Amino acid sequence: MNFCSHCGQRVRLAIPEGDDRPRYLCDDCGTIHYQNPRIVAGTLPVRDGRVLLCRRAIAPRKGYWTLPAGFMENAETTLEAAARETWEEACARVAIHDLYTLINLPHINQVYMIFLADLQGGFAAGPESLEVAMFSEEEIPWGDLAFPTIERTLRHYFADRPGEVFPLHISDIGEEDRERYFGSA
Repeated sequence: MNFCSHCGQRVRLAIPEGDDRPRYLCDDCGTIHYQNPRIVAGTLPVRDGRVLLCRRAIAPRKGYWTLPAGFMENAETTLEAAARETWEEACARVAIHDLYTLINLPHINQVYMIFLADLQGGFAAGPESLEVAMFSEEEIPWGDLAFPTIERTLRHYFADRPGEVFPLHISDIGEEDRERYFGSA
């Protein structure tokens, strides 16, 4: 950030008085610019024990498989964001249940919130997907998943499914985990 979004003057990076971390400060108008993590909301759409995955048509990770999820917009709830992303990416309607995975990625300033959901009706590739398909556990393209958050969510689901108990799973994915997943690229 170089300029204040409030008054247009130059900003500097410093720790404001009474704070404990660097923020962009505007000395002209006094605005402190707080930057906060981005929330990724999505669903784990299920029907008859199979899950709906989308093959990405956009970067990053174009051509890899993911759950329908994306960045939350202002003025919407996490449930609204999850339903919207499911519609945008898979042209699918879902009955959303509980939050299923909450995964922190502090090294890239993101928080994933994936809700367990029942797939209702049909589905088709939306503009951000090359294709969408239903997969059993054995059919999941494990080596072609887009993100470690997706793999972790799917592994939790298939581990929980035999007992039909789907508790909230909270975890972190650090830079080392991400590097192991993507390699050094």
